[in-house]
Amino acid sequence: MSGQTRCTAFEGSRCIASGELREVALKAKEVMDRGEYAPVSVFDDVTSEPIEVDFRGTPEDVLSRLPKSVAAPAEVELEVARRAGRPKLGVVAREVTLLPRHWDWLNSQPGGASVALRKLVEHARRANEGIDRIRRAREAAYRFMSAMAGNEPGFEEAARALFAGNRGRFDEHVALWPADVRDHAKRLAAGGFEGVGAVPAVPGQAT
Repeated sequence: MSGQTRCTAFEGSRCIASGELREVALKAKEVMDRGEYAPVSVFDDVTSEPIEVDFRGTPEDVLSRLPKSVAAPAEVELEVARRAGRPKLGVVAREVTLLPRHWDWLNSQPGGASVALRKLVEHARRANEGIDRIRRAREAAYRFMSAMAGNEPGFEEAARALFAGNRGRFDEHVALWPADVRDHAKRLAAGGFEGVGAVPAVPGQAT
């Protein structure tokens, strides 16, 4: 819910608030009402997705227009799909395209194809949990960096170091960025340096 969403707001490159969305929105509203301000940006603390806030009107007006929830696109899609499944089990019906030999093998497993597929997915999810966590941290850091530091010196090099898992090089290239932007990027990127090996970059992102 909006009251539980953790986010951070920037006025230009200066961090002006960090916390629950309602608190951050009110603080940003105060800054904007002064009349002299740089562009204000609000980012989700987990995904770095920008949060759209309509600052027109009174503080009460701003709060009344806050999004009910801030979810990643994939989460929204999954929630919609769940409504068509079996609610008690949270089962989601989707089309899966496989070769005939794959279907033959799945259908021969205890419980049939659906049970076998769920077991395979759960096994893969657990096996890749650490890698997925690192990937999400890197994606969030890159998303924020692209929005707030895309024109800063060393951005491309910092992005490469991020996806290569090289903390030392990353810290070196972000060192001259505006302090608040640099520190927030480093906090987001921290989880992306847990592993030693590199996690492949998302297509379209710098590598």
